[in-house]
Amino acid sequence: MSAKKRTQMLISALLCGVAMAATTHASQDLRVAGNFSQNAKHISVEQDFFEALGEKSGVAVNVNYNPMDVVGVRAPDALRMLRSGAFDVMSVQIGMASRDDPFFEGIDIVGVATDMDALEIAVAAYREAFDQRLQSRFNAKVLTLWPFGPQVFFCNQPITSLDDMRGLRVRTFTPTMSALLEHFGATPVTLQFSEVYTALHRGVASCGVTSPTSSNSGSWPEVTTHLLPLAVSGSVQGHFINLDKWNRFTPEEQEKLEATFRDLETALWKVAREANGDALKCSIGGDECQEHTRFNMTLVDVSEADQKRIKDAAQNVTLPIWARACNAVDPQCSATWNDTVGNAMGLRIE
Repeated sequence: MSAKKRTQMLISALLCGVAMAATTHASQDLRVAGNFSQNAKHISVEQDFFEALGEKSGVAVNVNYNPMDVVGVRAPDALRMLRSGAFDVMSVQIGMASRDDPFFEGIDIVGVATDMDALEIAVAAYREAFDQRLQSRFNAKVLTLWPFGPQVFFCNQPITSLDDMRGLRVRTFTPTMSALLEHFGATPVTLQFSEVYTALHRGVASCGVTSPTSSNSGSWPEVTTHLLPLAVSGSVQGHFINLDKWNRFTPEEQEKLEATFRDLETALWKVAREANGDALKCSIGGDECQEHTRFNMTLVDVSEADQKRIKDAAQNVTLPIWARACNAVDPQCSATWNDTVGNAMGLRIE
């Protein structure tokens, strides 16, 4: 081979390497659909995070962030939109999106983990199986998993216990929550968060289930009168990224992004643990109200009997119903749950 030919090949190789390096380190555009704009506290945390994502992570990204309702996204459609690449990153309400695959609801089945400590154990136990399923079925990857907080009852008429749910139309957002409400004689009405205020105001629903923080931010106490702080779940959410987009980042960039998203997850768990107490106090007009809007709801005492009825319903109602639905699409579903959340929580689906 001539010296001229060798020089040309060397120059070509160097140019190719430069081009590959430029491609590898090019700034990535991220289309992000965030949470509902009515969830003011969560939106504040989320928006600040995404605005500073490039700076905090050290990864070159250009983020176009909007709350999901602003861009016309419905919560049940999130997983399909991620799979299609319509958005690169989405804040996903897992309970509503799980209608596309019941496996995902296994992370937060109603009645299984009703306080934040128990829920954190359940989420950690299910996380790996959840992520594997998400990648294989919806071409997406878990970046965060976190809860809105204890899911409790807000009603626009007097209630004193679960017995008073009989005959009422109650907003729900997961299949197992619907099953629980039917077990107690209520009629479940599936609504995404942005639809609930109007439904309660117009009497389409008599009660709704959500966290104290979300209800206060969404002004539910304007259209409800009684608050029963009986927690039935934690409403686990997540931020997921389309795998095709994820694989455009180098391994080093992926590591930096994962570390930065762990900070977001930590911040949102902190909101779930700390902000809901203040939101509850404010919703009932308590003197210790600090950071949320003050209302004047009536706080209903939670009886030990009702707490036990929720736990009993988890074992005898919601778990069996979920297992039948999930095993119909994956025969190993309940076995996977038993080996993960079940073992962690001391429960078993037979």
